Amino acid sequence: MSTDVSGMIECRPGARLWGPDDEDSVWQAAIDLFLLNRGNAYDGLACLFGIRNTFGFRPVAEGRGFPCDASEGLTSEFAAYAADAFGATWLTWAEVASVDWAETDSSGTRSRGMVAGDESDWGRVWSVMRTLSEVHGAQNVRLVVWFY
Repeated sequence: MSTDVSGMIECRPGARLWGPDDEDSVWQAAIDLFLLNRGNAYDGLACLFGIRNTFGFRPVAEGRGFPCDASEGLTSEFAAYAADAFGATWLTWAEVASVDWAETDSSGTRSRGMVAGDESDWGRVWSVMRTLSEVHGAQNVRLVVWFY
């Protein structure tokens, strides 16, 4: 049985203007992962989220759950999958930017950069997040994903 990934990039524009604790600093849906992702390479999912991690990666953002402060657009999208979804999690651009892309899986043959870096299918996702973070700040851009 295959595992697919869905999700969305969100940003919090108000946080850069008024601070993250202001009532108007809410998350906004930015772009659906479907528009950027060309597949569900399991080594990348293992490396980033711990899904199907037979590769032995130390996941970057495993099992954090669906964020309670998610945007309305993201919440609506997730609701369509909720009955079949598992492994919801998220990560900010600040976390992605600080990943050790040279770290390898347990066999030492695959690096994070090889399976989920800028040159992988995840590169388009990182490019969008990087651009949004230049405007809104690294802590105010996140990718929320779930699996089915």
